[in-house]
Amino acid sequence: MPFARKNFWVYLTLAGALGLTLVPIYWLATLSLKTVVDQFAVPPIWLRFQVTWEHYYEIFFVRPFGTYLLNSALVAAVSTTLALLLGVTAAYALARLPMKKPWNRRVSFWILSTRMVPPIVTILPLFLLLRDLGWLNTRLALIVVYTGFNLPFVVWMMRGFFEDLPPDLEEAAWMDGSSRLRALVDIVLPLVAPGLAATAVFCLIIAWNEFLFALILTQTDAAMTLPVGIAGRVTQYEIKWGAMSAAGVVAMIPLFGFALAVQRFLVRGLSLGAVKG
Repeated sequence: MPFARKNFWVYLTLAGALGLTLVPIYWLATLSLKTVVDQFAVPPIWLRFQVTWEHYYEIFFVRPFGTYLLNSALVAAVSTTLALLLGVTAAYALARLPMKKPWNRRVSFWILSTRMVPPIVTILPLFLLLRDLGWLNTRLALIVVYTGFNLPFVVWMMRGFFEDLPPDLEEAAWMDGSSRLRALVDIVLPLVAPGLAATAVFCLIIAWNEFLFALILTQTDAAMTLPVGIAGRVTQYEIKWGAMSAAGVVAMIPLFGFALAVQRFLVRGLSLGAVKG
């Protein structure tokens, strides 16, 4: 009986935490379906309101939010893929290739230290560099910047996963005639797939939600991402709460779908020791 009572309070606490998490999402979704009058009703209307799709029509047919969505998806997907390709090989080299002991830790710390620098400090030199290259107002500029931001995170995360694997697995593959690269692709990566999925989700979230560099480096609709496009609905005359809410709902769907697709790897990946020093 005491055990059942304990479980009841645990489930009640979890239900309360889940409710607090879902309430803002529910309010955002309902706000995107309300008329302007219902949005500012006092007291707030939670359930019974007149449903309208005008805000979704506005973001896709009046404003080019479809272009913003495509830009965000392309930039996030390509930068995450590049960061994983480069970061996984670098992490594997740090975990497996022989290196003098002090230098191994120093190189790892130097890679991680780039994440300690406030991003705003790098915006001016990056802006000048990209301007000289002619990459301002292009998706390529954001892909390069986001790849650089995510790369240290990928190296640090994946290095811990590689170090958790016994090297005997690769040595057995080498004895069978496999190269180091083939052993990495065929044996090591399938075993660290949960960590790879967790790392990919975090990289996608960072690239998808990034606002500061997208705001500074892109000024045209052709390269503008979704966070900047949503913020553009705040003007000196009014705030388009309905359009912003509708865009926010649309922005959640791709990440939510990707997280569902890799959820069987995600939980295990987050629970493994991926932050070993």
